Amino acid sequence: MNAKPPRAEAAWPIVGVKDHKAASVFRPEALLREARRQRELPLVAVPEICVLDPDGDVVRHLKRTGVGRVHEGWACYHTELLAFDLDGIGEVGIVGCAVGAPFAVLVAEQLFASGCRLLVSVTSAGQITPIGPTPYFVLIERALRDEGTSYHYLPPATFAEAPDSKLLNRAEQALRGLTGISVHRGPTWTTDAPYRETEAAIASARDLGVLAVEMEAAALYAFANARGRSVICFAHVTNAMAQVEGDFEKGEADGTTATLAVVAAVVRAWSASPRTPGFG
Repeated sequence: MNAKPPRAEAAWPIVGVKDHKAASVFRPEALLREARRQRELPLVAVPEICVLDPDGDVVRHLKRTGVGRVHEGWACYHTELLAFDLDGIGEVGIVGCAVGAPFAVLVAEQLFASGCRLLVSVTSAGQITPIGPTPYFVLIERALRDEGTSYHYLPPATFAEAPDSKLLNRAEQALRGLTGISVHRGPTWTTDAPYRETEAAIASARDLGVLAVEMEAAALYAFANARGRSVICFAHVTNAMAQVEGDFEKGEADGTTATLAVVAAVVRAWSASPRTPGFG
């Protein structure tokens, strides 16, 4: 009996052949339409400026202080959107606890389909390259793509770049005016598996100049580039991956005061500047 020829190995589905320009059959607008119908929600746009708060600290603070109010038109099945007034800027929306690349991009797709024009993500991060005492913020200019979601939006590459370099520069300039808040600019490492941050993986990321490790930025930037959306990501570096006791301290009000100051600075920079064609 003749032996069967070996089967050809299929392309790895995440980085295999994909048509990144092809339209998706399943669209966020369709999901939101059905959610509004089922839940009898009004067709009300979300605020133009929205925030992703993966840790949920800001959302908990807004609820605890009675400042945040549930947005009546947010039709996401998985999350709640709070609206609040930010430092005289106007109404801002915020979604908490959308942790990880797939969840963050799912929410981002739905936010932009619902009227968002600028999305700011501020997530906790672990220190990879020591550049000062924690906590501090990293304005993420590019993110190492060690996750799966970004490959559905852009072809394979080592990093996902911030989608709008002009906006990034303006935000960096605005952030320099903050008092008592340390902000650095540089690359991060986005991983889907925080409990697989091995010594070898950390060393490899450090060799690439990475400052911190987080779980969302690469996917959000890939989405933003593919869709022409305005997204800025920050890593709030609060820990050295629990290698010392007393790690993960964020500062005043669990870091909420500093986080909202960072967001406000970015929003002012965005509002005061002309839009880059293709974004916003």
